[in-house]
Amino acid sequence: MEGTVVLSVLVVSLLLLFTSAQPLTYDLDDRKGLGRVFDGIGGLSGGGATSRLLVNYAEPYRSQILDYLFKPNFGASLHILKVEIGGDAQTTDGTEPSHMHYENDENYFRGYEWWLMKEAKKRNPNITLIGLPWAFPGWVGNGKNWPYDFPDITASYVVNWILGAKQYHDLDIQYVGIWNERNFDSKYIKLLRYTLDKNGLENIRIIASDNLWQPVARSLLLDPELSRAVDVIGAHYPGTTTIPEALQTQKTLWSSEDYSTFNNAIGGGCWARILNQNYVNGNMTATIAWNLVASYYNELPFGRDGLMTANEPWSGYYAVESPIWITAHTTQFTQPGWTYLQTVGHLDQGGSYVALTDGEGNLTVVIETMTHNHSVCIRPPLLPYKVTPQKATFQLQGSFANIKKLQVWRSQFNFETKRPSFFEKLAPVKLLNGSFTLDLDEDEVYTLTTLTTGQKGSYSDPPASATFPKSYKDDFSVRNPPFTEAPNFADQTGVFEYHINLTDPGPHIFTLRQVVTQRPVTWVADADQTISVLGDHKWQNITVTCDVYMEKSNTGGAYVAARVNKGGGFVRGAEGVFFWVFTDGTYRVTNDLAGERVLAEGQAGTHEYRWYTLSLTVEGQYASGKLNGYLLWKNAVVLTPKNGWAAIGTRSFELAQFDNFAVVAQ
Repeated sequence: MEGTVVLSVLVVSLLLLFTSAQPLTYDLDDRKGLGRVFDGIGGLSGGGATSRLLVNYAEPYRSQILDYLFKPNFGASLHILKVEIGGDAQTTDGTEPSHMHYENDENYFRGYEWWLMKEAKKRNPNITLIGLPWAFPGWVGNGKNWPYDFPDITASYVVNWILGAKQYHDLDIQYVGIWNERNFDSKYIKLLRYTLDKNGLENIRIIASDNLWQPVARSLLLDPELSRAVDVIGAHYPGTTTIPEALQTQKTLWSSEDYSTFNNAIGGGCWARILNQNYVNGNMTATIAWNLVASYYNELPFGRDGLMTANEPWSGYYAVESPIWITAHTTQFTQPGWTYLQTVGHLDQGGSYVALTDGEGNLTVVIETMTHNHSVCIRPPLLPYKVTPQKATFQLQGSFANIKKLQVWRSQFNFETKRPSFFEKLAPVKLLNGSFTLDLDEDEVYTLTTLTTGQKGSYSDPPASATFPKSYKDDFSVRNPPFTEAPNFADQTGVFEYHINLTDPGPHIFTLRQVVTQRPVTWVADADQTISVLGDHKWQNITVTCDVYMEKSNTGGAYVAARVNKGGGFVRGAEGVFFWVFTDGTYRVTNDLAGERVLAEGQAGTHEYRWYTLSLTVEGQYASGKLNGYLLWKNAVVLTPKNGWAAIGTRSFELAQFDNFAVVAQ
């Protein structure tokens, strides 16, 4: 009896061992129909001036960066470019200029989003273009921080941007959103649809509401007219899941903003996991990364949260980060219009797989085995799960049963050895009776495809990384069309544009002018003062010099600043050393942008419509200032902050001009 028990235990153990060693089989089959139509993978430029420094790169580096982002079969090969419709307000890392600063003002050459869309289109003529407002000029809200009180004005403002894109740049915008991550208004959405149609833009599709699933999905189910107006439900940071109400609408579902994660290896792991699982778990057919390229000062909020990094135009250095090659696993072997198979899902030992077809016999399979701790995104929280090494067999059936060979591309993060290998082309796999088996380790991404066009594009290494020059000058006379902003200035509140001064030129014909005269309909709490920063956030001992010209009577003012320590959505709390002059004849030195901590003050004899030269020197804990070359104040004690950017700006939302800007740092 005892021997029989031992034998039974041995048999069971052997059966368990044999069973665990057998790879599980996953069918890839189209006989029961297909899933949803794939709409593409994209990146978001804007939502806070995130491409600000890219335009300042010299060639060939600027074109190389653009190739890594958009060129088909080269790098990320993005299918979608989503851009901010600039609204003159702070929207995360800076402000983007509006095409209509004022009600009777239209200019479709401001900013760099037009240029970026054209460059993307030049590389990929089929790229999908999307526009979305984060903020609006103040006149749109008629002085209120709410664009829906005058929905006809808001709709016309947005439609003008779409018409201007076509008229002045030959750009066809295909989708437009409502108001980023803010409440939507059903009446406005319907009016936007009507205004688009009235202007011959029936082909423009509306995305709503670039926020959460629930409110808009429920509204669509209750309001047939609203449902007819909306084409796509776009959710932000959905955590790869959707809700029943969104599925019940039968609308196209997108993760219309996602990722937002530091672009190291874990950021690449986050991106790999959600690109697959947004469809597997949530039926989302497009995923768009915030942001496209981390091309803003690294000390601003969410530094290096782009698919790649390009924030040193002064050196030419850029970095092609892991998310670029993770993107390529999908984008180089699919296109919008392909269709997901119904047979997609999770792997038994963790990870996921998707399969897509073009309907003409081609098949692409993307597999990821990212572990929890190596694929955490910045949001939302990621519930615990486990991934272990596993064998997986994939059985091709239906119209794919006769495929004999698949191309193989692999990325291995190799967190243990810290020697990753991204987007490596392996030997093709030959199928036996329509099946293939893979040994899948943790933290890997595989693409198996019938397409043979993939390529890991490359250029010679860019120049070495370098700090911002310690000596920097700009008299704003050398213009760089088609851009309206001066190189390396990053507007944080207000908009500073190139200007030709015909009113009182003297030696100051070409200037930089702050042009926003009314608080915008804001997305975050802009400062009450305008500010544009520049330089090295580590600067401590520097001299900042600039000519200023105030255009507001009685209460106008302008400043130069050093050691400015905050920007982006935190700009209201910026500290530093701010040297102000005012049109009432006074000056003030403050330790903060708000002007509440006064270090020195007195009479300056300054007035509007005259040029003055301000010079601010900060050394150690002491600061001094000159007006027109004469020492106006000295030895103001500065205890904090210890370092920060240089800056210029105005007392309020007012017109003012700047010229002959210079910084010398020790």
